[in-house]
Amino acid sequence: MGILQTLREILGNLKLRKPRRKLCPKCCDQSIHLSSKFDIWLLPEQYVCDSCGYTGPIALEVLEDGKMSVEKR
Repeated sequence: MGILQTLREILGNLKLRKPRRKLCPKCCDQSIHLSSKFDIWLLPEQYVCDSCGYTGPIALEVLEDGKMSVEKR
């Protein structure tokens, strides 16, 4: 029963998670977006930066406390 409760808590936290700002890992600009609407569910994620032309699977994420983390899927 403990595993089920832990899984329920994890899924509940994911559902309540607010979307975070994404930044380009090359130029730290906010003009980064997914390359296609099919990314995530059909194709691997590919981010594209309109400012510097970066293309790749990595994006920086700004956390609530102002720190950055790397998102790679």
